[in-house]
Amino acid sequence: MNARKKKWEQMNADELAAATAKYDEPFAADKYFKPMPARKRAAHLKSLRRGRPKTGAGFRRVMISLEQGLLKRADGYAKQHGLNRSQMIAKGLRDLISSAA
Repeated sequence: MNARKKKWEQMNADELAAATAKYDEPFAADKYFKPMPARKRAAHLKSLRRGRPKTGAGFRRVMISLEQGLLKRADGYAKQHGLNRSQMIAKGLRDLISSAA
């Protein structure tokens, strides 16, 4: 016969203790679990990183004030050229600084 296992939440205290008894041993993880394969470990460590990937010295948010008309024109330009607003402003600043040097 193929007895169906009960779900953890459906077990009474004695059944739950019997089902989890093997994990009460010291160092049970060494006996029942294996080390994570390198590929899965790399994926796990990657998932722990949060936020945007670091480029150069990293990013910093800044607040600036622009005229509304200039902002609309800038957003239109960025959209036409496949840029977002931050990329467009960064490109403009780089070009301005390099031409002044």
